[in-house]
Amino acid sequence: MKVLISGGYGFIGSHVADRFHKEGYEVFIIDNLLTGRKENVTFKHKGYQLSVEDPKCEEIFRSNRFDAVIHLAAQVSVADSVSNPRLDTESNVLGLVNMLTLSQKYKVKKFIFASSAAVYGMNDKLPLVETDLCNPISPYGISKWVGESYCLKWEQLYDLETVCFRFSNVYGPRQGSVGESGVVSIFMDRIISEQPVFIHGDGEQTRDFIYVEDVADAIYRASYTSLSGIYNLSTNTERSVNSLVDVLKELHDVKEVHHTDRRDGDIQRSTLSNEKIKNELDWVPMYDTNEGLKRTFAWFKSNQAKREVAVSAVAETSSKRQWLKSIQPYFENLLAFALTAWIVLSQQSSAYGLIDVELFYITIIGIIYGNRQSILAVVLSIGLFLFKKLDDGHEIVSLMYDTDFFFQLAIYLFIGLVVGYSVERKNGIIQAKEQKIVELENRYEFLNGVYTEVREVKDELQHRILNSGDSFGKIHSITKELESLELEKVFMATVNVVKSIMGVQTVSIYTVSPNRSFMRLVANTNDSGAAVSKSLRLEDHAYLQKMLADGKVFVNKELNSHAPLMSVPIYHDGTIAAFISIEGMSIDKFSLYYQNLFKVTSDLVSSALSRALAYLDATESRRFIEGTSVLRKEAFEEILSSKKQAKSMHNTPYLLLEGELGQMSLKQYSEKVASMLRETDYIGSVKEGQVVVILSNSAAEDANFVLSRFAQQEISMRVVEGEL
Repeated sequence: MKVLISGGYGFIGSHVADRFHKEGYEVFIIDNLLTGRKENVTFKHKGYQLSVEDPKCEEIFRSNRFDAVIHLAAQVSVADSVSNPRLDTESNVLGLVNMLTLSQKYKVKKFIFASSAAVYGMNDKLPLVETDLCNPISPYGISKWVGESYCLKWEQLYDLETVCFRFSNVYGPRQGSVGESGVVSIFMDRIISEQPVFIHGDGEQTRDFIYVEDVADAIYRASYTSLSGIYNLSTNTERSVNSLVDVLKELHDVKEVHHTDRRDGDIQRSTLSNEKIKNELDWVPMYDTNEGLKRTFAWFKSNQAKREVAVSAVAETSSKRQWLKSIQPYFENLLAFALTAWIVLSQQSSAYGLIDVELFYITIIGIIYGNRQSILAVVLSIGLFLFKKLDDGHEIVSLMYDTDFFFQLAIYLFIGLVVGYSVERKNGIIQAKEQKIVELENRYEFLNGVYTEVREVKDELQHRILNSGDSFGKIHSITKELESLELEKVFMATVNVVKSIMGVQTVSIYTVSPNRSFMRLVANTNDSGAAVSKSLRLEDHAYLQKMLADGKVFVNKELNSHAPLMSVPIYHDGTIAAFISIEGMSIDKFSLYYQNLFKVTSDLVSSALSRALAYLDATESRRFIEGTSVLRKEAFEEILSSKKQAKSMHNTPYLLLEGELGQMSLKQYSEKVASMLRETDYIGSVKEGQVVVILSNSAAEDANFVLSRFAQQEISMRVVEGEL
């Protein structure tokens, strides 16, 4: 299973990535790293440094068929959205549309969009529910509201299943101080660094604070369900800013608390109802605010010191480099001028004949640095030329009438401008070409990375197939064992294949009775030796009723001892014909990956079972003696052979009974016997005047009870073969 998380290196995105990774997903991340940090995600994954509106995103979708896309990338600062609404729109609207379009184009199963409580605007009704009026007061809130409309419309137009979560104030580890939810992290930073805490207004304004891991849990659970639409994601609990500070005082000494003027447009009270998500997803937040703040404070305390040192070092280094880079051209220009002045003033220029040293200096500086430094070189050269003239005894007034003097100045200015402009133009062309080369190199590197990744996956799969006997055995089992048209052999092959693929101890197959009230055990493999029920009454087991109703895989998340760990329905002709149940699975395999693997395996079994049942229907006249439910010798012996093989491989018991027809006809005898048998038992005729019966899943201790039942109906039988 593959999931793409946009903004996956950010605060919320990194926690969502962690959750999907723990559930066995392959995680892919798109992030422009403007606010995200790569060190937030420490496990093995594939990351792309891109903006979500970048056309190169299509290469990622084309190369990886994602099961879910979690769109968290956004410009999250309300203040920035007000000062630069265009940038906000590019990221929050154009980026979303690009992700939606690519998700629809490349058949993504679920698209989850991170919206915000900002869509409600100034609304005094509490708690706010999803159907309340939306009236956002900032470009950020508008872009989120528009994003919800896009998601809903994509679901209507293109059948892309979308979920929009309106987050309340999310807080937790890795949070920065940008955006509406940064109040917790701002307070944490200031308290740990022994700085005063500033509260806008009286501090009685309330917010609905939700811990980030609860958000990640809801997003993950929504990704594999049929949930769609708009939902609040919150705790449905009001918490004042003052009470927030009170909890922090218990965790660490607060130096000072100052109340400042209330900010314009600040909402006084805010709470989101979470009833809809609780009812439809069966989700509730696990962490209350006190517990969440403790966990957040512990993380900030352990990370604040090294984070400050790293930021300070980077800022200092960057500042020094910028300063040195900016003054370097001026320093080198002045150094060259000093050399020029020394040559001119020390009479060294006469040694060079007709060479004008100042002109040479202007030309060289212009070629190296372009227009700005060449003009400075012209000014310095004119000053030097003037100083030299005055030093030679010329008067300022006389120079004003000296045409040679002005001609020389004009030459300096002309050469400086021409050389500087030409070099500047050449540098501009070169920079444009270099930028184009960089873009092409980045695209090549990006495509090469995608190609390399695809090659690695292909090589890994090929390696597993060629070198892993277990993988080859599984593939062989699926393609070969399930090819039989004999129903009993299909049942036996199924338990073998499921056991091999899922790596479990016990696999059981139950068929549904014609009246759909009982489940009969038809095959099982039981390495653990635990007792396996031979018959299940549907009304006694809620999980069976649920599977019959919704047709989905059952996962025993509550670890109910009266239900299997997993069970999946098997279909024939559009209706549920059987169930496969598994037990004895290690806890590390109790994940979504193995749920999906179980479902894929059941689809293969359903196909094989349908073929076998269709074959039985087509060959019924040849398998049964006409007018009876008695199998002909060849058909009966084939089933008996399957029972013997099942007993040999999995110790699956059966009883073989034999009786004499006496004065009754075969039809009369079979009707009497059939009325006392189960759907999984068989009647056959292998000798003249005799009838044999196979009792499936019946052990030696069952023999006396079965024989006494036959005796009550004046049918005499004896055990020929079984567990005796």
